[in-house]
Amino acid sequence: MKNSLILFVLLLTFSSCEKVLMGEDKASSNPIENFEYLWNEVDKKYSYFELKNIDWNEVKMRYQDSLKTEMTEEQLFHVLGSMLNELRDDHTNLFSPFNVSVYNIALKNPKNYNERTIREFYLPEVMQTGAFYHGFLDSNEIGYLRYSSFMSQVTNEDLDYMLNRYKDTKGLIIDVRENGGGNMFNIPLIMERFVEERKLVAYSKTRNGIDHNDFTEPDGFYFNPYEGFRYTKPVVILIDRGSYSATTFFSLSSKALDNITLVGDTTGGGGGLPNGGQLPNGWTYRFSITQLLDLSLNNFAESGVPPDILESFDWSDLTKDKILDRAILELN
Repeated sequence: MKNSLILFVLLLTFSSCEKVLMGEDKASSNPIENFEYLWNEVDKKYSYFELKNIDWNEVKMRYQDSLKTEMTEEQLFHVLGSMLNELRDDHTNLFSPFNVSVYNIALKNPKNYNERTIREFYLPEVMQTGAFYHGFLDSNEIGYLRYSSFMSQVTNEDLDYMLNRYKDTKGLIIDVRENGGGNMFNIPLIMERFVEERKLVAYSKTRNGIDHNDFTEPDGFYFNPYEGFRYTKPVVILIDRGSYSATTFFSLSSKALDNITLVGDTTGGGGGLPNGGQLPNGWTYRFSITQLLDLSLNNFAESGVPPDILESFDWSDLTKDKILDRAILELN
């Protein structure tokens, strides 16, 4: 997995899941020139046209009618950002000094996580270790780990402490609901604690031609077992539509591991890693240029990884977390 993961991180060097550096040089503010440049870059490199059944030529015809030689920067930004949002992809953004275009998949779906419910009714004696908060559930029979962002550093020392603390439980719950993604290197750091042998878990391919369906050959991702303490009992991962980007890859890779079950709602997607550049006027952009595939080369990571057990949060009773309760039931 090392070479593939390095490629992914290099792609994210230009634009992480959180930020992209702004360009300063404004060589041209011509609206038509900037529109044509952005449309052509997406046309040549975006990775999900066919999967999402997007007619990019039709999109061009529709949005170019909104262009005027004399228009404000705000008006041009609205046109370009709206055009990019036709891709329905939170790895696709336009960045200007005054605004950022965001599709925001999580807000288009029901919310399935409430931190206060867990803190108040499930983990009154919660612990904080590095990027995780955690505790015992079900009369100390089950361990619970909450990881809210892959942007937060994971260390072997933190994992050693937590997994040793819960080594005598019958099962472990890892809650990544509303985890919007981040550092891909944190994925194997966690997952290698749950494998006993080198394991192929997913494939990736990169757009590399003029045709919308031109891609490199699929490149495999592997997890290697950690040389120290590993947790070999059942694990349940809690997911929802707010589980995006690196969290979608985390969820997809778990499908290859027999000891892990996904509970909750389908993830938000974000299986394609982004890259980008700079418009003639200095604004920057990014969009997905890769595809993430499961072991059968199925491509459902962009539309979201489905759970093994579907469950929803019941907002009529905030003393209960039905998704967490279903995970506890599964481990029992």
